[in-house]
Amino acid sequence: MNITILGTGTSQGVPVVGCPCRVCQSIDPFDKRLRAAVLICCDDTSVVIDAGPDFRQQMLRARVKRLDAVVITHNHKDHTGGLDDVRAFNWIQKEPMDIYGSDAVLDTVRNDFSYAFADRKYPGVPDMKLHAIDGTPFTIGTIKLIPINAMHHQMPVFGFRTGGFSYLTDANYIAEEELNKMKESRVVVINALRKEKHVSHFNLREAIDILQYLAPDKGYITHISHQMGLRSELEKDLPENISLAHDGLTISL
Repeated sequence: MNITILGTGTSQGVPVVGCPCRVCQSIDPFDKRLRAAVLICCDDTSVVIDAGPDFRQQMLRARVKRLDAVVITHNHKDHTGGLDDVRAFNWIQKEPMDIYGSDAVLDTVRNDFSYAFADRKYPGVPDMKLHAIDGTPFTIGTIKLIPINAMHHQMPVFGFRTGGFSYLTDANYIAEEELNKMKESRVVVINALRKEKHVSHFNLREAIDILQYLAPDKGYITHISHQMGLRSELEKDLPENISLAHDGLTISL
């Protein structure tokens, strides 16, 4: 199994032209972050978790030539806003794109991309086949995904485990029984927005505590805002087996 971290940023973490903050002005490529997303490839199956506004750029940058499905963690725009661009894969693969998400996510997709579900479609609109998921494990091709329930303030979100890899973004609470679904993962990726406490995201200390509880071989931080600061400074203070993830990071399991 090969995993590519497509993006590690947030809507508050996308570089802005003219912004005076140190992260926007940084020349370190690791401080340049697209919205959080991950590509999972196993044998002949390729699945993306989340398709935010940077989806097209991420697919081009990672040279993704085939995509079997998009799995959505929750229905905020920075995780769904790029779904229109599945039309490129429709054209290449000559089939609808399978989209997996909770009922709430699928309702958002239908509303935001209503033209894709019209009775009389405009030629060339994206073709999506929607699949509702709950806490039950499901399989896409050769990839088995175990949903992990968490909370993003008052919004339920899904994390996912496949094999020895676990991924959780946009959360600030996870019950112990759900957290334990991630135990014995070799690699865990989890969100931390900034150092200070936040109403809907784990902060850095909370994410580190979770990673130390889970004790994977390697833990990574994702969904990083500019408020976190420069990667080169933050890395010095992290535990030995924990790092900030970066766009383009590849993991083989």
